[in-house]
Formats: sequence, structure tokens, C-alpha cells
Amino acid sequence: MKKLSIVVHTSLQQELADCLRSMKLKSFMFSHIEEHSSQSAHDPFLSARDKVVGYAPKVRVDILLEEERAETLIDEIKNSGIAFAGKGLYWVCDLNKVGEL
Repeated sequence: MKKLSIVVHTSLQQELADCLRSMKLKSFMFSHIEEHSSQSAHDPFLSARDKVVGYAPKVRVDILLEEERAETLIDEIKNSGIAFAGKGLYWVCDLNKVGEL
């Protein structure tokens, strides 16, 4: 089992949610986060509001996937036709144990 995490600016949340829904995933979870970075002053994707408050509002989506699906999903997202290029980051982690409480 793998966990794919993706972080994008909040302005892309709806597009990302629609993209993931179209891929018929079992479930995915969004978390709202704030990015604080010395690089953010030079980020062309930040709004004027982001620059004034000193952080960038981001969303993180976590998706639990079978190993084979994790390998292909990121390519499907990149090829979805949605302009995510350069506007986010992702990582894939191995999960040792997954269950329900």
C-alpha cells in the first residue's frame, strides 16, 4: 500500500478535486495548510493577498493506493490537461500498516 500526497495552492483545489473524482478513486482527503518560505516572495503563483499576509494558503491531498495504481496516478494527473505544471509538489510513501479504527 502507498500514500500519494500532493500540495497545491488553494486556488487549484476544485480543479484537483474534479480531476481526482474523474479518476474513480475510492477516496481522497484534503487538508488546508499554510506554506511559509523564504522563496515565496519570488513565487509567481502567489496572489497579492498571499504576499501581504506572509504565507501561501495551500491544500494537501492524501490518497491511499495499491502499489501499482500509485505508479500510474501521478502520470494521469500530469496528463489530465489541467495546468498543474510548476504549481505543486508530490511525494509517495510506503505504508507499513493501514486499517480502520
